[in-house]
Amino acid sequence: MDRDITFLGHVIRVDSGVVEVEVTDSLPSSAPIINGRLYKIGQIGTFVKMPIGNINIYGIVSSVSNSPSRDEENHVKQLVGSRFLSVQLIGEKIGDDDFEKGIGTYPTINDEVHIVVEKDLFDIYGQKKSGSIEIGKHSSSENLGVNVDLHNLILRHSAVVGSTGSGKSNTIVSVLKPILNDYDGSRVVLVDPHGEYASAFPDAKVFKINDLANPLVIPFWLMNFDELAFFLVGANPEDDQRVEYRMFRELVQNYKKENCELKSGQVNKNFVTADSPIPFNIRKLWHEMNWWLNASFSESVKDKQTKTTAKVKCIGNFEDLIGSSFEPYAMGQEAPYKSKHMDYYSYEKKLLARLKDSRYDFLFNPRDYKDETSLKDLHNLLNGWIGGKEKLTILDLSGVPFEILDITVGLITRFIYDSMFWGRDEEYTGKKRPLLLAYEEAHVYLNKNENNSYSKRAVEKIFKEGRKFGVGAMIISQRPSEISETILAQVGTFLALRLTNSSDQSIVKSSAPDNLNSLMDLLSSLRIGEAVVVGESIKIPSRIRIKLNNPRPSSEDPKLVEAWSKDHTENEDNYKKVVTNIREQKFKGK
Repeated sequence: MDRDITFLGHVIRVDSGVVEVEVTDSLPSSAPIINGRLYKIGQIGTFVKMPIGNINIYGIVSSVSNSPSRDEENHVKQLVGSRFLSVQLIGEKIGDDDFEKGIGTYPTINDEVHIVVEKDLFDIYGQKKSGSIEIGKHSSSENLGVNVDLHNLILRHSAVVGSTGSGKSNTIVSVLKPILNDYDGSRVVLVDPHGEYASAFPDAKVFKINDLANPLVIPFWLMNFDELAFFLVGANPEDDQRVEYRMFRELVQNYKKENCELKSGQVNKNFVTADSPIPFNIRKLWHEMNWWLNASFSESVKDKQTKTTAKVKCIGNFEDLIGSSFEPYAMGQEAPYKSKHMDYYSYEKKLLARLKDSRYDFLFNPRDYKDETSLKDLHNLLNGWIGGKEKLTILDLSGVPFEILDITVGLITRFIYDSMFWGRDEEYTGKKRPLLLAYEEAHVYLNKNENNSYSKRAVEKIFKEGRKFGVGAMIISQRPSEISETILAQVGTFLALRLTNSSDQSIVKSSAPDNLNSLMDLLSSLRIGEAVVVGESIKIPSRIRIKLNNPRPSSEDPKLVEAWSKDHTENEDNYKKVVTNIREQKFKGK
């Protein structure tokens, strides 16, 4: 076989996972043409094979040198022009059986080593099987599609990571499109903080703040009490010993108990807590706080200052945030007396400021979901997000104020997870129809240094427990080293594009087998649109090329040279629309 055109050299040293190869001097070229295709000898990350009888042992080239990796005193003298390869063993193929990872039979000294040609690559990766999707082409062969197991990709969770401009958004399209095209029952929810993906998926259902057709609404009463207290009045669970905190909890619970006749079905009042996702009128709650703070009474003792002893002049209007008016209290020891119910003093002012801020209308004034009198209930909201004929839902969070992005993502995640948990045995959801939740810009709200992050807590729960109830998750990030370690520990498959930061590279390297670190070392030199795939959904870690999709996400770089080559007319009115957009926190379009 040493006359075979694929012959490369002989084995000169064998370790438990590494083989050293001396490249033959008789090789006619460093770039032979085999079956009409050019092959480069000694390229880092390329495959070689060692045939032993009916067994083919495969390895990946990890280094190239003009001297052996270990010079011993009695080593054979070096010949001028000799070349040596270090090869990391990855697996074997016995006869007509499928390729298997791991080595059962090791090569020995002087065994032949051959170039892996395209046919061998097809032997390694096999034919596309049912339950798999193609995400790209192998970097060594334009004809070899690289497939990943869909079950493991989704339910064992995944991550797409890469530096800015490496092609993450395009990779997401390449992963999601075959899922949506090949599987009629697929369901994907994509959390999109920058509004990039609607252009790439024209058939998706897109929810966006202030959109006329599909406005993104997340009712405030979907929050549990801790989230609600933090968002509305800045209170933390550690405040539970304070009187105003306990009174606020009781007030919220009482308002929820008044609204147990719901569109989704009647709820037993005895089971209602301050955490129950039951609608109530937040303006009415503010009005109640404001009433007790500003009232005047005919009695001076706090316990006798009740609604029957109040000196009310006008009840006000809670919908317009107009408080009640009262007879002015006397300055001396005469009636009417000033209210002694000042427990809500700090809370009431903060709550009023939130309610008057138009940026939070998607929470406080959600169309059709405002309060107990609204036309729709949570089953309608859930059906809009994960039901219907559209298989992909994009939640465009570009209009969400940054300071509440954390709570917003946490609410979305917890609501969808709860629906899958409590519907786990239903025919149309749960384990009977799994779902993928994808998180773009994950490092922003899933940061490992944020100890009180609501979104991180909710997403961590999906990564730890979601598989059992049919919920898979995918994180997309340019800084994987900043993401919660709990989340990273549960990632089953990494699609890593170019990563230049060493701490980010180490995250991906730690997920690869020790004998394939040479492939991981390529992360900093990958081309745009090129990725290393490693994990449970693929047979062996692989370097792949991902095709450029069209239409594309709106995340590509601006055409700087073209833009700067034009002469732009200056006008002092140019930026009026820009300033209006800043003030209203929304785009008016062209």
